[in-house]
Amino acid sequence: MTDSKNKTGIIILAAGSSSRLGEPKQLLAYNNTNLLKNTLTAANLVLNAAVILVTGSNRKLIEEQLDSTQIKISFNADWESGMSSSIVKGINDLLLILPDAEKCIVSVCDQPFISNSVFESLLEKYHKTQKGIVASAYAETLGTPVLFDRKYFKELLHLKGKEGAKKIINKFLNDTVAVPFKKGNIDIDTQEDYNRLIYKP
Repeated sequence: MTDSKNKTGIIILAAGSSSRLGEPKQLLAYNNTNLLKNTLTAANLVLNAAVILVTGSNRKLIEEQLDSTQIKISFNADWESGMSSSIVKGINDLLLILPDAEKCIVSVCDQPFISNSVFESLLEKYHKTQKGIVASAYAETLGTPVLFDRKYFKELLHLKGKEGAKKIINKFLNDTVAVPFKKGNIDIDTQEDYNRLIYKP
């Protein structure tokens, strides 16, 4: 999964219970696979990146479908407290397996149009601009996936409750650059969202 040149982590957040959907969104059929595996495939195509999947609710159901030789599976026992706990768990585990990590990308599992090129465009912009935060831009906002330089790891580790990566983006906008992510605004929270994705005209 990693090698000595590896300085990048990709943390995929998949701990939520999908309460508005009524079933685990991670396992919804999509693109001849499911939403979670679609995201993991994209992440695994990024060269020299350590991929960490943070699970929580429905842990066994999700983990039994995965190949743990390609990724590091990280269980967040505190998932009910909000997204911040999964980010904290992901960063802590990244630093355990990759103590000299220079940067990490925080991603979610329910953006169906994610691809390895989205992740790679964040990395390219990071190297080109030397900015500390590279966020995806869609629907007049900045969001996931988002890359953070190591200097922001401490900020991420201090997130609480339902706070997410956007809090850090907004706090350090002067050190943030955007990369367009077409259809990044499409995510799956409800059955209606999923129906629109699957049964689009």
